[in-house]
Amino acid sequence: MAMYLSQENHVFTYNCPSDGISAEYSVPTNGSSSPVEYSSSSSSEGEGFKEKDHSDAMLKFISQMLMEEEDLGNKPCMLHDCLALQATEKSLFDVLNTNNDDETPPDSSSYSRVKKNRYREDTDGLSGDDRRSNKQLADDKFSDESETLEMYDKVLLCSVLELESKDKKPSMKQLSRGNKKKGIPAKETVDHRTLLTQCAQAVASNETRTATELLSQIKRHSSPHGDGTERLAHYFAGALEARLAGTGGTFYSRGISAAEILKAYKTYITACPFRKMSNLYANKTIKKLADGATTLHIIDFGILYGFQWPCLIHALSERPDGPPKLRITGIDFPQPGLRPAARVGDTGRRLAKYCERFKVPFEYNAIAQKWDTIKIEDLKIERNELLVVNSLYRLHNVPDETVMVNSPRDTVLELIKKVNPDLFIHGVVNGTYNTPFFTTRFREALYQYSSLFDMFDATVPREDQNRMRFEEEVLGKDVMNIIACEGTERVDRPETYKQWGVRSARAGFEQVPLDRDILKYVRSKVKKNYHKDFSVDEDGKWMLQGWKGRVVHAISYWKPSHK
Repeated sequence: MAMYLSQENHVFTYNCPSDGISAEYSVPTNGSSSPVEYSSSSSSEGEGFKEKDHSDAMLKFISQMLMEEEDLGNKPCMLHDCLALQATEKSLFDVLNTNNDDETPPDSSSYSRVKKNRYREDTDGLSGDDRRSNKQLADDKFSDESETLEMYDKVLLCSVLELESKDKKPSMKQLSRGNKKKGIPAKETVDHRTLLTQCAQAVASNETRTATELLSQIKRHSSPHGDGTERLAHYFAGALEARLAGTGGTFYSRGISAAEILKAYKTYITACPFRKMSNLYANKTIKKLADGATTLHIIDFGILYGFQWPCLIHALSERPDGPPKLRITGIDFPQPGLRPAARVGDTGRRLAKYCERFKVPFEYNAIAQKWDTIKIEDLKIERNELLVVNSLYRLHNVPDETVMVNSPRDTVLELIKKVNPDLFIHGVVNGTYNTPFFTTRFREALYQYSSLFDMFDATVPREDQNRMRFEEEVLGKDVMNIIACEGTERVDRPETYKQWGVRSARAGFEQVPLDRDILKYVRSKVKKNYHKDFSVDEDGKWMLQGWKGRVVHAISYWKPSHK
């Protein structure tokens, strides 16, 4: 299949060999064929950040997608689809190492044994040491076009969202005060955290009667419509109940439309800077690094719909010496069905048309398979190109050594090392709830998610339907996976940023200092546009984003070590 979108004679392509998808796009190039030369030196404070607001470009990108893909309303969330497939696929190793006896929940001793020093499932109710821990989603078409364009504009602005718009919408500070002015009647005081912890211990000890009684008590004092603590208790109680019933593995099958999840994601982006600031930080870094490069190749592990890249494309188009040729290798997990790479290929088609609009020469390569099975030749690396590997908040969905002896997580990092990129940008979900000891994992997840529900309670009115949808479809499903699933079904396996640092160093990387100017820029935008309890800090060359002192996301730069 070939499609020609302009009359220029410089052809470039996107292709998806594993799915039989290929297309050619004819767009202008800058005519340069010189070797890659770039400078990564820091600019003076504020210099280089006086760029145009590219929100209109993102708006046109999404508008184009909506006009051409009317069937998106019938497609489920791409992230949920790929994680659902991953969760249901039992590896041969997992099958061979599962107990022969089919044990009923909540005993999870069917969890695979992989090493002599493998942790055993905590079924005696002991919690271990208490420690404190520091998904891009979907797109779709809404019925009213003007509402649609406004929605996408606000969700996916390249610049920081201005929260006080011309139509006098409430600011974040006004929203954060809103819940305190509702005059909600006083309720019976309940220690939800203690009740939940006691219930988790009963579940771990297989004390079904005690667990059921505690669940009944928790349900009476929790609700998806209550305050942050009550909502937290509602979803954790649901996950405990699913663990008792053995139904946790079916949670991704109960999905909603991509349109609904996008509305919810818009509320999340408005309330929380984590994803937007990560994209901002990564894109400004890449743009600075690519100064003078004739070809820029980005290998994106976890590309989903590609929402990170239109802003960068527009910025590259304004480079005084003309844009570089942009090559993107979009990698994600396969989708269910007979065309596992079709939707990753769709991402490339959208980005190709966007590049055509802004006259940025472009080539796309789609890969949809388990990341640890990717070979270096699949990435189609060329000589004399600036090479950046990007992975923001998706590597925690790759299994680690607690699932398989040969850790797929390490295999992916080793592949990136072999690629020898000029820069590896790594964003991680910072969490300590990946232990196989159930009650310890439960406690750590409870601490982590209490921060997220508290964040929403401070920034979004409780009656906001999109907040409730995000809590149910994103936070709630994450909690369900963490609490109710074991073995290969549990696909949410985060590590702390320090653990990721050790893992990355072990794989042969060395950390690169943060860009001080970009860090300062991001910190100022968060301070100006978001709730005062959001933080942007630095620790050991990591940029940390958190809420009330708890680190939730972290991002850092790496290069292969040649020592």
